[in-house]
Amino acid sequence: MSVDVIMPQMGESIFEGTITRWLKKPGDRVERDEPLFEISTDKVDAEIPAPSAGTLKEIKVSEGQTVPIQTVVAVIDAAGGSVAAPAPAPAPVPEKAAPPKAASAPPPPVSAPAPVVSAPAAAPAPAAPRVGGNGQKIRSSPLVRKLAKEHNVDLAAVEGSGAGGRVSKKDILAALESGAAKPAAQAAAPAASSPVTAARPTPSAPPPAGGGAQVHPALENAVPRERIYFGNYEAQPMSVMRQRIAEHMVASKHVSPHVYSIDEADMTGIAKIRERSKAAFEAKYGTKLTFMPFFVKACVEALRAFPTVNASADGATVVLHREINVGIAVALDWGLIVPVLKNAEEKNFLGIARGINDLAERARAKKLKPEEVQEGTFSITNPGVYGGLMGLPVINQPNVAILGIGAIQKRPMVIEDAIAIRSMVYLTLSYDHRVVDGAVAHQFVGKVKSLLEGWKEEVL
Repeated sequence: MSVDVIMPQMGESIFEGTITRWLKKPGDRVERDEPLFEISTDKVDAEIPAPSAGTLKEIKVSEGQTVPIQTVVAVIDAAGGSVAAPAPAPAPVPEKAAPPKAASAPPPPVSAPAPVVSAPAAAPAPAAPRVGGNGQKIRSSPLVRKLAKEHNVDLAAVEGSGAGGRVSKKDILAALESGAAKPAAQAAAPAASSPVTAARPTPSAPPPAGGGAQVHPALENAVPRERIYFGNYEAQPMSVMRQRIAEHMVASKHVSPHVYSIDEADMTGIAKIRERSKAAFEAKYGTKLTFMPFFVKACVEALRAFPTVNASADGATVVLHREINVGIAVALDWGLIVPVLKNAEEKNFLGIARGINDLAERARAKKLKPEEVQEGTFSITNPGVYGGLMGLPVINQPNVAILGIGAIQKRPMVIEDAIAIRSMVYLTLSYDHRVVDGAVAHQFVGKVKSLLEGWKEEVL
């Protein structure tokens, strides 16, 4: 019996992934849940386990290729029979996106990509999915709708290759390259007469390898290339993961009007609790006692009090989540990932501590499951672990808020008209002003501060 291996969905609004490495080759024996291949998507670099035991019969998608979710990337012979003369995986194709069937003209040569035409500054992306001429809703992600608006493209004219006819980023980029996409409205003047269509000067040095690959417009150089490639330099192409992070961050800043609320909390009491309990805590429970469980526990209680912060925005609809699923940013040597602690409102302090440590360890070992980076309702990032006093984090879509935690440092503070040395931390809440107002944001941060400063719960 043959078992299909599919490209999994590794997060909200993620509809494609790139295979970075195959850990097995055709003919190899694989066990169920044994790592089979590695993928990169937006903020995720993970090993994907085999869905069944057997023999790897065929690899359908080679390393370096990007395909939509639910695409069959390999086939496993669950019977475990031998594979006769397995064919090697196809060579990587430099062009990820092929022109749609309706296009008759061949794609432009890879060695001379056409200059990108910058669109005029536009309003934020459409609030709801577009609707075609027949009244049928066009399925697409916020990123795709943003691309369509930037390039003045009618999504109804783009044929979707995703599940249920969903228009993917690959589809719209292919349509733009081939010229098959219809403009949403006629431009006020011919493009040829506009100064923004002038070709950029030839760079004084060749661009990084892979310059012919499709990239998000946000990753295009904003200044002439000869002002970038000069002197003694080394040009390094962005990894797939870094490109996805860049796209996700640019899309978040484009979609969400970011506003920030900053406060500081006195962590002296918690610092003393942790100092006297961390050795006994690890000996008793087998997991380290860090500061993060204190922040997560305080955020959970604050989110209960202010449910608007535990929400998502879907166009003109605000989705208030009953579960509190906290995404916690984990820095990796090769990028960043945000695993999600599910149903944090149901966990006690020990459960939160164990969950955080387990997710972080498996993130660094590339052992996270697809569902463990999905369905976050609120996020926390901790630049303080690297000594940063504070930061202004970018909201992790589709959340409407993220809390940044600075370094915990001893500073002189005025306590009841006397100067005292206290362990202080800056808390920065980045929030989407479409959903969260300033008053609510400041009350939320004030609640977190109050809970941290008045901590009463025993950890042992």
